[in-house]
Amino acid sequence: MNIVLITGGPSAERDVSIASSKSIVKALRDLGHLVKVIDPINGTYIADEEEIFKSGVKKESPSLEELSEIHLQSNKKILDCINSDIFDNVDLAFLGVHGKFGEDGKIQTLLELRGIKYTGSDVFSSAVAMDKDVSKIILNSAGIKTPEWIVLRKDNFGGDYEKLNRTISGTVGYPCVVKPNDEGSTVGLSIVQPDVEDVQLGNSIELAFSYSDKVLIEQYIKGRELTVPVIGNEVFPVIEIRPKDGFYDYEHKYTKGMTEYFCPAEISPDIEKRAKENALKAHRILGCSVYSRIDYILDGNNDLYCLEVNTLPGMTETSLVPKSASANDMTFNQLIENIINLSLQK
Repeated sequence: MNIVLITGGPSAERDVSIASSKSIVKALRDLGHLVKVIDPINGTYIADEEEIFKSGVKKESPSLEELSEIHLQSNKKILDCINSDIFDNVDLAFLGVHGKFGEDGKIQTLLELRGIKYTGSDVFSSAVAMDKDVSKIILNSAGIKTPEWIVLRKDNFGGDYEKLNRTISGTVGYPCVVKPNDEGSTVGLSIVQPDVEDVQLGNSIELAFSYSDKVLIEQYIKGRELTVPVIGNEVFPVIEIRPKDGFYDYEHKYTKGMTEYFCPAEISPDIEKRAKENALKAHRILGCSVYSRIDYILDGNNDLYCLEVNTLPGMTETSLVPKSASANDMTFNQLIENIINLSLQK
């Protein structure tokens, strides 16, 4: 097949996207597909693959200054790219992009307008899953537990941190998690500890608002971190994630040796059954298709709290979905081919 692999993009997760795509393109070519690799922020210019893939995932996400510069240059170029002859006679666009633009329905909308089939969930489910506030409302309504939360909006938050501190103390409590409403890979996320000066809370809110106009302040659930991939209608083995120190932030996700992974997770059959049933329910209730990865915290009472549903999870050969697929006797190449076939069928 003729496949365009879309990588990079303008989000804070562009480095992660490029790392995923480096593994994906190898698998696609091993499977015999003809592949063009594009970063849509380049417009109609098709960069040399060596140039695209030369940077690995850094310990920190791109700075706000770098992202601002990318956004200033990218919008029209992205439109030009999708509307160009790059996509003539293409059988499928394989989405190697992550975060905003990649997972929020924007690239899916452009491809649908162009009549191009693409991998992963559709426009609506991508947008809903990326909006943490909306997805939590839907998940809770379906009986899927998520941590308690409150929402701040940039256009009506007056910066009264004393009042906000009282609100937090009376609702989600401390410690709490402060994060942008529509970013992934823990970009812009902070854990605010109890009995601290308002400056820490203020800095965390300011950081999150720099990535999104809507910020979530969420109950911190202490426990074991689990993740469950869903591919097609099949739930794959549960993975436990154990950072060697601190919490599972951007650095721990993408720095080799800072986190241990256990697959299948060392949990009881009952918890495994509940996690898999819960993950499939979350996948379906948000309307996801092809594949997703659902993240959880298992607390000390063995209650599962859904943190989020990822519609385009990382796809390097050592990412979580491939780890789970491997534990289910599926090679990385077979996983990629499965995603292609499911995407063509939707």
